[in-house]
Amino acid sequence: MAFDRRTFLGTSAATGAAVALAGATSTPAAAADGAVGAASAAGSKTYAFTVMGTTDLHGNVFNWDYFTDKEFDDKAHNDVGLAKISTLVNQVRAEKGRRNTLLIDAGDTIQGTQLSYYYAKVDPITARRGPVHPMAQAMNAIGYDAAALGNHEFNYGIPVLRKFEEQCDFPLLGANALDAKTLRPAFPPYSMHRLRTPHGRDVKVAVLGLTNPGIAIWDKANVQGKMTFPGLEEQAAKYVPRLRSLGADVVIVSAHSGSSGTSSYGDQLPYIENAAGLVAEQVPGIDAILVGHAHTEIPEYRVKNKATGKDVVLSEPLKWGQRLTLFDFELTWAKGCWSVAKVSARVLNSNTAVEDPEIVRLLSDEHRKVVGYVNQVIGTSTQAMSSADGPVKDVAIIDLISHVQAETVKAALAGTEWAALPVLSQASCFSRTASIPAGQVTIKDAAGLYPFENTLEARLMTGAQMKAYLEYSAKYYVRTAPGEVVDPAKLTNSESTPDYNYDAVYGLAYDIDVSAPVGSRIVGLSFQGKPVDPAAQFVLAVNNYRASGGGNFPHVPQARQLWANSEEIRNTIIQWVKAKGTVDPAQFASVDWRLTRAGAPVF
Repeated sequence: MAFDRRTFLGTSAATGAAVALAGATSTPAAAADGAVGAASAAGSKTYAFTVMGTTDLHGNVFNWDYFTDKEFDDKAHNDVGLAKISTLVNQVRAEKGRRNTLLIDAGDTIQGTQLSYYYAKVDPITARRGPVHPMAQAMNAIGYDAAALGNHEFNYGIPVLRKFEEQCDFPLLGANALDAKTLRPAFPPYSMHRLRTPHGRDVKVAVLGLTNPGIAIWDKANVQGKMTFPGLEEQAAKYVPRLRSLGADVVIVSAHSGSSGTSSYGDQLPYIENAAGLVAEQVPGIDAILVGHAHTEIPEYRVKNKATGKDVVLSEPLKWGQRLTLFDFELTWAKGCWSVAKVSARVLNSNTAVEDPEIVRLLSDEHRKVVGYVNQVIGTSTQAMSSADGPVKDVAIIDLISHVQAETVKAALAGTEWAALPVLSQASCFSRTASIPAGQVTIKDAAGLYPFENTLEARLMTGAQMKAYLEYSAKYYVRTAPGEVVDPAKLTNSESTPDYNYDAVYGLAYDIDVSAPVGSRIVGLSFQGKPVDPAAQFVLAVNNYRASGGGNFPHVPQARQLWANSEEIRNTIIQWVKAKGTVDPAQFASVDWRLTRAGAPVF
């Protein structure tokens, strides 16, 4: 399918030949610095430059939603994609002077859309004479200078990541991604960039890359025994003094780690997941931090360093290329050296820009290929299903995920000592806009139910553990007294729990009393019409994210693993639909859980 008219008809006054220009030269680790020029007023003792930043691009090149096969849009009318970012970057370079800018990223680049999935799995970049990854093509054309590794870079395995690294014209940085055997950096820890000024020596800008220690848990199957991921503060404290000793006038950290100082994985994650603020506070010598991972928008956030008392400026642009961060630096020349006089940060909104026609031209073939792939018909459905009410009601479309998982696990355990145990299944409402139409079902319809690359496991659980699991999950609901007006839009996401960290369990029947305190909400828990015996054994079909501690649900990470699969659950659903030919909710869907208050249904 072709792009929509906005994509093809849009033009930019700022594009020109900028895509063909080289960015400020970068060199990994401690290799020789590249050199670029920088213009400023003659005789001035100051110099200004801008560092632009993106993060959590998640495979978004175009303003396109491959799960709906139409232009991306949300309630805030955000736009996404590198094609829009490219236009903003060109505008900044035109304003500031190309040689007075750098462009960096804070990770999570090669996973998240069907475009990125296609070139990892369907037409993989690792194949002999394989294609160049669209994200590498786009980022090379735009002229990135460096990018930190994100945790999702490891989702497809180290060989895919290494091939992507090979295809990039800029370094992928990870000071805390170490070889498990030698404990030496597995990727360049930092890059050095030289900005030429009319007076004094050139300005040397160091970019230190830090990734998320949670990789050791979330992608255990891909990294165990190969790489280890110590804490961000520890590695920043090691490298920042080294960068200063190498002559860095400015030190910027690109950190795939949020700023809140929290972890969502409890004791299983030995290091802080969202540590960017702690790095700013505890490690002296840092001027600015580009923040990633948390998928929040922080135009500017200042943290005072405990040792120096100086402000460190943090900024996190919104995910998927919806925002572009600008760090504006002002330096002064005195006593034979440059020093940072002022740093400020702001974000630009991608919805103010048209897609860069150079990026559109470069990757239109890849886009069309993926659109053709996601529109392949794989079966039919007897009725339409929607996830819109999934967070508050037991809906058929979520049951479909769980049913496929349960059937897959039952088949895998057939003939084993666990074959006679009942199989339960967990699933979340990953997207409130997912739907299966009546009639033809395509790959994009099925894939839209499961936008993550999770795989499937089977874990041995007791009835008591399942009760605790459900009690923990039920904290998702805001406590609402009997008789209080219920607004479905305000009933969920209590304690900032995202939709993907609320699980419904298929195979059990239960009520959730939202008027009760957290920990005492599960009422009437039963299996096949009988109360659940706390000592009874069940097999739980569960995704690897949850099984490895994602969301900090109790018991599952410690539970015995009976089986595991390397196939993405999304593909399992697609293959199930293909094999069945027809999706009939009457064969798998039922209302087994409901929200109540003092025994009365909420809906």
